[in-house]
Amino acid sequence: MSKSADSAKHTPMMQQYLALKAQHPDTLLLYRMGDFYELFYGDAEKAARLLDITLTTRGQSAGVPIKMAGIPYHALEGYLAKLVKLGESVVICEQIGDPATSKGPVERAVSRIVTPGTLTDASLLDERRDVLLLALTQARQTVGLARLNLASGEFILTEIPAAQLGATLERIRPAEILLPDSLEIALPEGVARTRRPDWHFEPDSAKALLCDHFKVRSLGGFGADDLGPALAAAGALLQYAQATQARALPHVQGLQVELEGAYLGLDTATRRNLELTETLRGQPAPTLFSLLDTCVTSMGARYLRQALHHPLRDPALPAARQEAVAVLLEDYGHLAGQVRRALKGQADLERIAGRIALMNARPRDLSALRDSLAQLPELAAPLLPAREASPVLAPLLTQLAAELVAPGEALELLSRAIAAEPAALIRDGGVIAPGFDADLDELRALNDNCGAFLMDLEVRERERTGIASLKVEYNKVHGFYIEVTHTHVDKIPEDYRRRQTLKNAERYITPELKAFEDKALSAQERGLAREKALFEDILNRLQPEVSRLLAIARAVAQLDMLASFADTALRRNWCRPEFSSEAGIRIQGGRHPVVEGEMEGSGDTFIANDLDLTDSRRLLLITGPNMGGKSTYMRQTALIALLAHVGSFVPAAAATLGPLDRIFTRIGASDDLASGRSTFMVEMTEAAAILHHASPNSLVLMDEIGRGTSTFDGLALAFAICRHLLEKNRSLTLFATHYFELTRLAQDYPTLANVHLDAVEHGERIVFLHAVEEGPANQSYGIQVAALAGMPGAVVRAAKKQLRDLEQKASENPLQPDLFASAPALEPEVHTEPHPVLDQLEALDPDSLTPREALEALYALKGLLH
Repeated sequence: MSKSADSAKHTPMMQQYLALKAQHPDTLLLYRMGDFYELFYGDAEKAARLLDITLTTRGQSAGVPIKMAGIPYHALEGYLAKLVKLGESVVICEQIGDPATSKGPVERAVSRIVTPGTLTDASLLDERRDVLLLALTQARQTVGLARLNLASGEFILTEIPAAQLGATLERIRPAEILLPDSLEIALPEGVARTRRPDWHFEPDSAKALLCDHFKVRSLGGFGADDLGPALAAAGALLQYAQATQARALPHVQGLQVELEGAYLGLDTATRRNLELTETLRGQPAPTLFSLLDTCVTSMGARYLRQALHHPLRDPALPAARQEAVAVLLEDYGHLAGQVRRALKGQADLERIAGRIALMNARPRDLSALRDSLAQLPELAAPLLPAREASPVLAPLLTQLAAELVAPGEALELLSRAIAAEPAALIRDGGVIAPGFDADLDELRALNDNCGAFLMDLEVRERERTGIASLKVEYNKVHGFYIEVTHTHVDKIPEDYRRRQTLKNAERYITPELKAFEDKALSAQERGLAREKALFEDILNRLQPEVSRLLAIARAVAQLDMLASFADTALRRNWCRPEFSSEAGIRIQGGRHPVVEGEMEGSGDTFIANDLDLTDSRRLLLITGPNMGGKSTYMRQTALIALLAHVGSFVPAAAATLGPLDRIFTRIGASDDLASGRSTFMVEMTEAAAILHHASPNSLVLMDEIGRGTSTFDGLALAFAICRHLLEKNRSLTLFATHYFELTRLAQDYPTLANVHLDAVEHGERIVFLHAVEEGPANQSYGIQVAALAGMPGAVVRAAKKQLRDLEQKASENPLQPDLFASAPALEPEVHTEPHPVLDQLEALDPDSLTPREALEALYALKGLLH
């Protein structure tokens, strides 16, 4: 339908709809009509396609058929969840007028705007994943970012070089990104994007909006006065979030400025290769998070996920966490075990507090909050040792215990006001506890006495009429009535008035019953209205406690994560790592946590390995067979370092880590066809980023550099990259390669050490030992691995023969540019006639012979020997 259509030609209802739609042109508008939410015109077509619902028409307006699709109001949450998952934003429009008194269309207004980044409803949220709204803008080569967790009120600002945007978005993983209309910038696929007018990102108005929200004269107290584009992004984000919630955000009570160097640097490729929270194929398991997540509460799981993506560069907090884990493990049954049992009684306090702040909490949110607050003493008890002869707890545990104190007034209010098991929705009644409000109790008493009144009336009317089968009943459609079968119609008194005729009976009303009906229904209606008013008053009275509730939620979440770390360390025999001021990484008996976890129950044992990187031994050149474990060895080193900087114990017998600033990985690659980049181009781009940014305190993992091009090109590149890492970057490096020529670099660079993963051949089979040994490997066993992969026997034999020829030619002329060219004869060769048995053997294909044919061939060969 044309936007320029004259609205006067439309029906009054469609005029109302079009006026509301004009305010939200790029958003699906759900328009409440009776028991349905309906969509019209283009919205109807889009919703029908996305939700697989029927597209139909509803009359005409302005001479044009109105395309329409609808969903039942009681099924709204399920459809919303699907739309949000598809990246759509939805405006919900409710009836606010009274149909009984309205002239023309019932008045409607927007009650709610749901976008992927502003979800707060429990039914729409993944309970173990944060939903973040992010705004960004750019000034020259600096990108300003502001992100908001609407559920918790956490509001964080940061400014980064434009080149780091991809890695930062991979770390934050927002659900929705706001950006100015005029900004053209590369963003990750699969994230909802919302364009806003450029003036929403105007720095001065953004500062004014933020100061007004936080009731301050300057943002210097938050350390944000010197920020530029980040403040502009924050202003646009706050304005958008307030608009979607149609209210201020009282639980957003401060700004945090994130310093660029606060976290251990992990670029996009590194996060992907280490499979922190999703596999290379995008699956949620098996990953480091799926292995570690034994958290009891959803808050703890979210805290753990965030911690894995934000390993701290400064070891102070990780070391404090590890000290707390060690204390929990000292007496697991009393401490960690008791804490984990008590955590089972904790609801999602963080999201409940957020919904209270936004005045959209539901009755069962408040009952869950009440029960959780009441159980805080049980949760804190193990962390508060007895005064006499008690162990000294870790400072972090003592700090968390101090936070686990319920606000007394809030708990007392919830205990008195909310029913033990309230209804799911306030409109259903039964939410406010008996005895909390005298007026409500009186109205409920009137409603509750209905049963007794009806029974008494039924007895009296049976006696008065002589109709033993007479019944006095009630239903929501027709109200109260007296039902009499047709056979007794002649006994009906004169004061009976017919209300409804059925097939076998008549329903009547009397003046007495009508008077009671008016009183009873009025009491029920007034009771529900009174409950709604009381519930809203309770939410208002809880507003001052929101910040306290959020602090309790953070303490519960961190305690849950620490108890989960203790549980993992105990079950998997992990050790407490140590931090050192000396450069290097030393690991004894290190294991890959996810690979080891996947091997459980298989009967196989993970082979643990040591690692020794020091200031005088900065690069390990790793050789060995395919499938020998080189990539696993490299990844486990990075994961051990990351876990240590998160605050967990690590999968090793012992581990000591010097200062680290970043972890880089160049492991595996795939085409990036959308950007026109081949596998080799991706490989070189990632390698270039490492060489430009790695420092002496960086951990670098390089796997099979140069394999995507010709042999000599790849060898030359691998040689030059390895030398650059040794001479310029001086990073702590694990460099895996099949170019054995690189092992000679150890003669020129004393900080390079050769190590290898070995394998042994047993007959026609190869056995991988997965053990790291000093020195270079002697071969790579590629053909044996091909045989294990199921390569046809004829191909394997031909490859072995070709390999012998190549090795012979290479030994004769190692500088020959084409290994497959015919080697020139250096001297006349002496040819001898081959034995007939050899010709016969060469012609045989054992894999294609039947047992009988093989036996006959064996006899024939034996005959040729005589």
